[in-house]
Amino acid sequence: MNQPLEDIRILDLSRVYAAPAGSMILADLGADVIRVESLTGSDSMREWGPFVNGESTYYFSSNRNKRSITLNLKEEKGKDVFLDLVKKADVVLENFKTGTMEKLGLGYEYLKTVNDQLIMCSVTGFGQTGPDKGAPGFDPVIQAISGLMDVTGDADGEPTKVGVPIADILTSNYVALSILSAIRMRDFNNQGQHIDLSLLDVQISSLANVSSGYLNAGKISKRVGNSHNNVVPYQVFRCKDDPIMLCAGNNGLYVKLCKLLNHPEWATDPRYCTNDKRLENEEELVSKIQQVMKKKTADEWMELLSQAKIPAGKVNTIDQAFDHPQVQARESVEVLTHPIVGEIKMTKNPMRFSDLNISSKYAPPLLGEHTEELLMEELGYSMEELDELRKQHVISYTAFDKIVDG
Repeated sequence: MNQPLEDIRILDLSRVYAAPAGSMILADLGADVIRVESLTGSDSMREWGPFVNGESTYYFSSNRNKRSITLNLKEEKGKDVFLDLVKKADVVLENFKTGTMEKLGLGYEYLKTVNDQLIMCSVTGFGQTGPDKGAPGFDPVIQAISGLMDVTGDADGEPTKVGVPIADILTSNYVALSILSAIRMRDFNNQGQHIDLSLLDVQISSLANVSSGYLNAGKISKRVGNSHNNVVPYQVFRCKDDPIMLCAGNNGLYVKLCKLLNHPEWATDPRYCTNDKRLENEEELVSKIQQVMKKKTADEWMELLSQAKIPAGKVNTIDQAFDHPQVQARESVEVLTHPIVGEIKMTKNPMRFSDLNISSKYAPPLLGEHTEELLMEELGYSMEELDELRKQHVISYTAFDKIVDG
């Protein structure tokens, strides 16, 4: 089956999570994504555990459906090889510190003289402009600076980062979206362009109701733990055994909840009859609901809440989440074959189409796994020429040497 991006080639120089996860989305949609790394490996995620047979499962999470080559971009011959690849590419994706590509002599202004239809996407912590443009920006730093940590955590506790690299994850979606938009724009004007994508910009734009409340009403949100700044009841409640998240997000749901709790009078009580009133009297109302919730198990409440169509869910551990019947029914995990590990499991791309099958072709590649294949097939290098490039420290030996040596 044809894939929507099968005619698109992306040279991916990026590392860690945000940009690689973005290119993986495009690779899932059929793009030929070629990871370009230094001879010793430029992606620190390869060093982050947990490991299986010495291979990083963290690295797995953002690198399926890609091929990998090694190139020394500090050597002129390495730059020449890269520029030959650029001539056949649609996109160059990089997330070095601002100005690094220019120092290498490979900035966008130069690359577009080699390929005037090239799209370049630069992902940094703080963007290509501004006083902090050269500063390193890792996900937790962005969570802190953006204010996200200050509105996350218990009301009386410390500011808390989200349990996954959320700024990176959100940015990865914008990597894919911005590149697709630039490709579509190129369809109209036959021109490439440079995309300046910043983790801080993404996280600021993702503050949603918190930012809107501040910008328009001057309200500075506070940490409320597992509650909500604007809606009650909309939080975690403790049951006889396990906690559940319960979201009565409007008056209709609140009325149904009161009936389910056998306290229909709470629905008309002037202290609780509107969301504004419930916010004013949140502590009192939540305490009353909590006393009722503790009388049944989480499973018992979930059965009742499900029948009443009130949004709720048990607070699962990660293993429980993957065992959830809905997750199982959606077949959210796929199995790929890795040259060292053997079978590896990955969460599938979540997009489901009526007339398109997103199927994975490659497991996350070993460092330089496809160097010979790409340079011989795409650029016409002979084995003797590749051996000479290795002697000049332009490319590394094949990654399969690691398998043989191991």
